[in-house]
Amino acid sequence: MNFALVMLILLAVTGGIWLLDRLVLAKRRGPHRKEPWWVEYPKSFFPVILLVFLLRSFLVEPFKIPSGSMIPTLLVGDFILVNKYTYGIRLPVLNLKLIEVNSPQRGEVMVFRYPEDPSLDYIKRVVGLPGDRIVYRNKQLEINGQPVKMVKNGEYSYVEGSLDLVRTLHFTEYLGGHPHAVLINPSTPSVQLAGVRQFPFRDNCTYNEDAISCIVPPGHYFVMGDNRDSSSDSRYWGFVPDRNVVGKAFLIWWNFGDLKRIGMVIR
Repeated sequence: MNFALVMLILLAVTGGIWLLDRLVLAKRRGPHRKEPWWVEYPKSFFPVILLVFLLRSFLVEPFKIPSGSMIPTLLVGDFILVNKYTYGIRLPVLNLKLIEVNSPQRGEVMVFRYPEDPSLDYIKRVVGLPGDRIVYRNKQLEINGQPVKMVKNGEYSYVEGSLDLVRTLHFTEYLGGHPHAVLINPSTPSVQLAGVRQFPFRDNCTYNEDAISCIVPPGHYFVMGDNRDSSSDSRYWGFVPDRNVVGKAFLIWWNFGDLKRIGMVIR
């Protein structure tokens, strides 16, 4: 469901009734007659809907994390806040950029519309900017020929689904001034070739089981999940166009299963 579109429709309906009543209906009704319910309710809801629409469209929007692709940075069930204006002011619903503010930077956690189905919101970490050559070889990330620093921190285990215990290695990766945790499973290939699809600018990438090499096209970004071996990301479905960018994730505001995560800054 496109929540922004639903909000826009509700805003148009309630605002239209409010305006119609102010310009026409109130004068016909006179000062002593009660408003009919179909005027009273929309007029009451209109300012609330307007406020929510403006906040979600231009300032901050909440999201819920549905998968484990960003573990350990983000856990399943985290409710996060996304800054909608840091990457530019965009026209609601159409997502057309009206005012340029900042561009996504390497290492930032970004929410975007999934290129294969823009009705879905995805969240990943920005790895490659337009023009970058991205190489991911033997679980080591390289950007423009320079390996990205990684420091091993030991092991990390988590439960996938309801029963499966997944054991991985835990690293700190230093990407674009944003040190963050990543998980690596040494027993899996760097790229599972069976999962690679056709996508725009597919010719910019070369693949084998141990490596992927891509040149990021203009106006696009290369993104990856922090849970590297359990993430559907740019390795498999390609680049994120700038028009699909939603905003920058910056705060965990709730988690029903772990209240200690409330207020954590997303790095």
